[in-house]
Amino acid sequence: MNHRIVTKNVALLYKEAGAYFGNLPAFATRDTATSWRPVSYKELYEQGLNLATGLISLGVSPRDHVGLFGDNRFEWILSDCAVQICGAADVPRGRDVTDKELIYIINHAGIKVTFAETQEICKRILRLKENLPLLEEIILLDPKATATGDVKHLSEVIDLGAQLRLNGDKRAEERMAQIKPDDLFTLIYTSGTTGNPKGVMLTHANIMSQVRNLPGKYDMSDRVLSVLPIWHIFERVVEMFTISFGGCTYYTSIMAMGEDMRNVEPTFMASAPRLWEKLHERILKNIKASHPVRQVLFHIAYFLAKQYFQSQQYMFNKQLQLKKQSLMLWYLLLPLQAIRWLLVMPWYGFFNAAVLERIRLGAGGSLKETISGGGALPIHIDKFFNYVGIPVLEGYGMTETSPVISFRTGDNLILGTVGPPIAETEIRILDTETGKILYQSSDPSIQTLGERGEICVKGPQVMKGYYKDQELTEQTITDGWLRTGDVGMVTYNNCLKILGRSKSTIVLSSGENVEPEPLEMCLLQSNFIEQAMVVGQDKKFLGALIVPSLSEFKTAGYEFQTMEDIARSPEALKIIRDEIRRMISSNNGFKIFEQIKDFRLLPDSFQVGEELTNLYKLKRYVVEKKFNHVINEIYSKA
Repeated sequence: MNHRIVTKNVALLYKEAGAYFGNLPAFATRDTATSWRPVSYKELYEQGLNLATGLISLGVSPRDHVGLFGDNRFEWILSDCAVQICGAADVPRGRDVTDKELIYIINHAGIKVTFAETQEICKRILRLKENLPLLEEIILLDPKATATGDVKHLSEVIDLGAQLRLNGDKRAEERMAQIKPDDLFTLIYTSGTTGNPKGVMLTHANIMSQVRNLPGKYDMSDRVLSVLPIWHIFERVVEMFTISFGGCTYYTSIMAMGEDMRNVEPTFMASAPRLWEKLHERILKNIKASHPVRQVLFHIAYFLAKQYFQSQQYMFNKQLQLKKQSLMLWYLLLPLQAIRWLLVMPWYGFFNAAVLERIRLGAGGSLKETISGGGALPIHIDKFFNYVGIPVLEGYGMTETSPVISFRTGDNLILGTVGPPIAETEIRILDTETGKILYQSSDPSIQTLGERGEICVKGPQVMKGYYKDQELTEQTITDGWLRTGDVGMVTYNNCLKILGRSKSTIVLSSGENVEPEPLEMCLLQSNFIEQAMVVGQDKKFLGALIVPSLSEFKTAGYEFQTMEDIARSPEALKIIRDEIRRMISSNNGFKIFEQIKDFRLLPDSFQVGEELTNLYKLKRYVVEKKFNHVINEIYSKA
């Protein structure tokens, strides 16, 4: 039975799910590969009430900000439930949070009470205590760890709240009744390598609009695997969405994901491009290691699946359309596509069941669909999984939009796009040079298709703003329209296609955000590097385009006459490589994913009016287009 709970706020979502789904499993924790400990919806809400009452007794007030530092586990979502019931907002971050980030986030958000997943995080916070004047309480989440000193254990606070409720304490229930749609649900600090992180304010109305508008038919029989970081808004919204239809969320990890997919047999999950890249690599590796006959059978099966899928997409007019399609040509080719489809179908049916089913079983065999977000899905990965019958859909969004803006459904599976905007969402495409509106979904008179420009979004999912930064908020949101910084177009299928970024932020395929300017500034400190641009949008790692300093090499005694001489010299290449490793290292405060794995030397300097603005700023999109073949070389063997 399909039933989706849609309420005014997240606290009521927990409450109504507890009442409606009762003893059905809400979340499950892994004990062994085949043994999971479930917690029912009723238990989740009751424990949430107890913990919320305990938090109130510790001094958590309505609209307070409560820290939540940890990764995916039931105690995390229980803490979130309690914070929402309190009428407060949580401030989440993963276990990999740095000391500098801890100090900034706790102080900037004014956190008085914080949850910490492990003893190690508790010790770090205690060590930094003299830099955290507002922090009063630390609560340890790990049920297997012991709280010592000034740290309280989660169970201790739950027991405190349970006793207070037995004595008639109703403050938690009273708090829920006071929550307004515009109150903060969460305050998420986006990671970056330049300046301090930005606090994105998301409200109950923001998050409930996502629960209300995400497409798909799911019910209480669905099983959802949780593998993306829970503090990322994408994973978190999927968990709220799952609560709304009564499914069960199973907490897994990257290490156990393959095994858990086979044992849990999930029907739905949130995912990131990197997960599917890894699975793709593993599948191809296993095929190469298999018997030659099996290899031949797979290639035949994949070829037939590709022909079948492509013909089907053509017949239902679901192929990518970047230009206006000729109806006459479509009708002319339609019989040929239909004949191909009919010829392939019986052979495809056999090989699909005999060969491709084994691959699908590697993903559990029951997966209805998965939404890939947090970065663009490489087109060859997109095609591979959809051809073999694993429905990997792609969504588009950002933290500032709670996060989903558009979503490609199984009924509208147009590869290479992120689908149409979800309900209640307006899209606008602005010319990146002039600011002219090229396309606006709500205005039929302004709907130029196939033209690239910056994507702007308006809808109930758009954030309240950046915490304590009105200037940046006003730069980002104008008249309700949020400028995403992404470049895209609306195709002739009326789907959104992402083409790149107008802002400089690089999003790796793992979902990590990297600001390239600090890395570039660091590289330019080397005498041997004249200019540099970091690349890596939607890739596994960062690369760099380097303009070497010919004069500096000459000063160092090398008899190079041109840039090409430098590029041909193994000794010069080694010098540049060593400089990059020295400058962009953990010793200089850079994280592993911020380190540059490969580079290419360019034959000429960047020039004003071409690759540079009049203020000598990089025109990144110009460089990416001009040196696209060079960038492709960096990642050709990745």
